Amino acid sequence: MPPSDWPPLILALGFVVLQRLAELALARRNTRRLLAQGGREYGAGHYPLFILLHASWLAAIAISVPLATQPVWPLIGIYGLLQLLRVWIIATLGRFWTTRIITLDHQPLVRRGPFRVLRHPNYWVVAAEILVLPLAFGAWPVALIWSVLNALLLRHRIGIEEAALQPRHAIACRSSSEAA
Repeated sequence: MPPSDWPPLILALGFVVLQRLAELALARRNTRRLLAQGGREYGAGHYPLFILLHASWLAAIAISVPLATQPVWPLIGIYGLLQLLRVWIIATLGRFWTTRIITLDHQPLVRRGPFRVLRHPNYWVVAAEILVLPLAFGAWPVALIWSVLNALLLRHRIGIEEAALQPRHAIACRSSSEAA
């Protein structure tokens, strides 16, 4: 059967799996580079929980949604817009984008693109993805349960990330006040 005849659920899940695998490869490359430049990782202990969360989210969608289910196409459109935001975030961070918390001391914080208007835009996009994709296929229990699990995990992660970035925030504040 050609891919054009595959059920939308298979196409959607296949897209997400391929996207996540490509992102993990990019993240691994950037992580190695940042660590080689003296970067430090924070919160490595909780990182496997994110892998488990995302893998179980996809598995829950695959298990709970009948194969022949037709999606709510406007929600698929919203999911597509979220992917454009994801690409914008990754492009804005460039070599600094990774799925781990890595910080390089004395490196300025990124304050352009989506970071001008929103703190942690990638986390907002992921939270929306975890909600929207299962809803597009009528799997509201998956959307609810994994959204709560993601929020709890992100709450922990953002605390670690903010603490790790605090010295760089202080440097940025001093630099901007000295320039004034």
